[in-house]
Amino acid sequence: MSKSSQPLFKITDLHASAEDGTSILNGINITINEGELHALMGPNGSGKSTLASVLLGSPEYSITSGSIHFRGEDITSWSTEMRGKSGIFLAFQYPHEVAGVSVINFLRQALSARKDMKMSVLELRLSIMEWLERLNMDPSFAERYLNEGFSGGEKKRNEILQMAILEPEIAILDETDSGLDIDALTVVADGISKVREKNPDIGVLTITHYQRLLDHLNPDFVHVILDGQIVARGGVEIAEALESSGYESFQSVKQ
Repeated sequence: MSKSSQPLFKITDLHASAEDGTSILNGINITINEGELHALMGPNGSGKSTLASVLLGSPEYSITSGSIHFRGEDITSWSTEMRGKSGIFLAFQYPHEVAGVSVINFLRQALSARKDMKMSVLELRLSIMEWLERLNMDPSFAERYLNEGFSGGEKKRNEILQMAILEPEIAILDETDSGLDIDALTVVADGISKVREKNPDIGVLTITHYQRLLDHLNPDFVHVILDGQIVARGGVEIAEALESSGYESFQSVKQ
């Protein structure tokens, strides 16, 4: 339950289009309170990843109407940098490689920008080592160049490592389970749960195709998106209905 009188993160009647003018999001409404974990499910092309990009201020999309509020403040026009510094985190579906920049140096720079503070390499290393152990990753991982030569599982676990170190207030996880086998999925899901244990007020929006991630995370709310609209919302029973009957059963449902 939220400790604040206002929502942590609120998306209101959000419409957005691509650079060519094609409408992709058609009135999204989602409210996330402190400590809540929300899941957004939908098939390919439904608008899931577009929503994630829009929430982070991607220039590839234009918000045509609606608003995004973070702790009561309208951030609809904020830049990606401003959103990141304020405490909004996005774990990408396809994380980019950054040649020549080690994981530890990237995290040190990101933490400095996020919290406007300097942390010694030793302090950061101790924190990273603790989380690498929790995420079942080799300690040498900290010295590797960011996502260069990483396996799919390593890239996703690195995103969770970043979330743990940066301590955001709201985290948007874009298909964190994509391409993971069951063992890697379990490790990543466990990592998300451990981040939430350490930071119980964090709000999480996880975007996924499948129920298998939700079996581990037990979300508070599940939303189904089709053609850029939320067509159903509820608890884990929504994900269970999807598992048994597919997205077709929601085609005729209106928001």
